[in-house]
Amino acid sequence: MSTRIAVIGATGNVGQEMLNILDERVFPADEVFAIASRRSLGRAVSYGDTELKCHDLEQFDFSQIDIALMSAGGSVAKEWAPKIAAQGAIVIDNSSAFRMDPDVPLIVPEVNADAVMGYNAKNIIANPNCSTAQLVVALKPLHDTVGITRVVVATYQSASGAGKAAMDELWQQTKGIYVNQAPEPTEFTRQIAFNVIPHIDVFMDDAFTKEEWKMRVETKKIIGDEIELVATCARVPVFVGHAEAVHVELAGPMTADDARALLRESPGIMVVDDPSEDQYITPIECVGEWATFISRIRKDPTIENGLAFWCVSDNLRKGAALNAVQIAEELLNRGVVKPEKTPL
Repeated sequence: MSTRIAVIGATGNVGQEMLNILDERVFPADEVFAIASRRSLGRAVSYGDTELKCHDLEQFDFSQIDIALMSAGGSVAKEWAPKIAAQGAIVIDNSSAFRMDPDVPLIVPEVNADAVMGYNAKNIIANPNCSTAQLVVALKPLHDTVGITRVVVATYQSASGAGKAAMDELWQQTKGIYVNQAPEPTEFTRQIAFNVIPHIDVFMDDAFTKEEWKMRVETKKIIGDEIELVATCARVPVFVGHAEAVHVELAGPMTADDARALLRESPGIMVVDDPSEDQYITPIECVGEWATFISRIRKDPTIENGLAFWCVSDNLRKGAALNAVQIAEELLNRGVVKPEKTPL
């Protein structure tokens, strides 16, 4: 089975990663189109061993596209996702624009793949926040087995989560410090090099940031409203890879060994956990990988039925591009997309 795919935001970090993953996973596409803003018209982007010339979003005809993978920011998504969907393409959007829309499914395929069939209300499917995506992959097996009542999570999120300009700022500040150049934050609220910033997205009226709010409400939508979650989200001087320290209060007993065995057999998860051999995964080791890595699984002695673990994933992949491609694969596997259109 083959189909026609458009990648919108193809010149950005996530858009380029989408193209990489489509090629790596040998996605059955007759044609792949790179879409960007008018200023990138004609710019070449890599797709496997070939190069694609970027098309202008405002001029492109989406009526012959089956699936549009969109990573162009919330404001662009709000304007263009409905327009593209109205032309018949199924839009898989990476922004926050539609995540909490009750008519738009919020999907992590390892967790709630069946919900993709709700796409037809608006022809739009939403990708969750990058920090949420890896977390729910780890939580779902535990919730299905014994239930989860409460989650406390602290995130350590890389600069790439804020885009290419943020990565560049980390690089420039890091270099500058060695030559006594004063860091000048523009993408972040504080110096990011050699620092940790407990501030991602805007502050809300309850003193939580919007990033922390996203993790709470998205987890509820994806897994179940019965789960209570509180998050503290921090930006760290890492280029790629998000890490999370997760504390879970279960509804029933489960030993660390049982949790380790369960997670090891669960989809999308790689358990690397042996303290006696210093075996655990750090962000730099997860870059370029597809899995969500779980380490340091242990009993939380402060509460009954408590577990703690360390969760790491490539945020540009599982947190964004890979998840979107997996959703597209799910649509094909379920026969939703049937490539019967004529070539452009």
